[in-house]
Amino acid sequence: MQQKQSILITGSTSGIGFATAAALLQKGHRVYLNGRSTETVESALKSIKNQHPKADVDAVVCDFSKEIDLTKFPPHLDVLINNVGIYTSQSFYDTSDQDWLKQFEVNCLSGVRLSRHYLKPMLKANFGRILFISSECAYLAPEDLISYSATKAAIHALSRGLSQLTRGSGVTVNTIVPGSTLTEGAESFIAAKAKAQQEQAEKVARNFIRTERPNSLIERFARTEEVANLIAFYASSESSAVNGSVIFCEGGSTNATY
Repeated sequence: MQQKQSILITGSTSGIGFATAAALLQKGHRVYLNGRSTETVESALKSIKNQHPKADVDAVVCDFSKEIDLTKFPPHLDVLINNVGIYTSQSFYDTSDQDWLKQFEVNCLSGVRLSRHYLKPMLKANFGRILFISSECAYLAPEDLISYSATKAAIHALSRGLSQLTRGSGVTVNTIVPGSTLTEGAESFIAAKAKAQQEQAEKVARNFIRTERPNSLIERFARTEEVANLIAFYASSESSAVNGSVIFCEGGSTNATY
């Protein structure tokens, strides 16, 4: 059994982040959830404790679109999972400078600031995992998500650059690229389209993949636990030979080979 780790997952009160927390708690780790409001964090903590009564779980309330108080974060981490992300779905011409800046602040600079805070101690301890959760949008760049896609592409360079600082150590830095995943947000999106089109949600979901993600080889939305299980592996000591890499979990939707 691997050693218990202290793990922070940003943006983890729902979706992939929450599923990853559940997967890591099942493995006996100490996990810190993160959300931007006390209400969402308390709700997530209650939900996860109901599922895992013996879970060693705590939380940090932090809105990454504002100034970060690093004293609120755990003094020591073995694993940092930079998962938090926001987006605006709108025309490129209607996306303001403020929209761009806010998305870079949350999606990219949050990882910069936390990695700058935790990487040196990880190197000193000669163990650590830093993971950046990207998106298929870094490659597909849908026309209504150009700003979001740009932030996700930026973290690829950030992650690769940080991995260069870990040379010869027991610390690794990698990027995970999920595809269309059946999060709460995706379910709401599908339900709204199904209602508007007077179609069954399952058909709407299939049509979305067929038309918007035509290169998908799995031809469906991934389940959050499928993505979470992959993240959990790369957060573990077993992934020690993987560093500076981009790991795809998008069912082939990007048709990427690197």
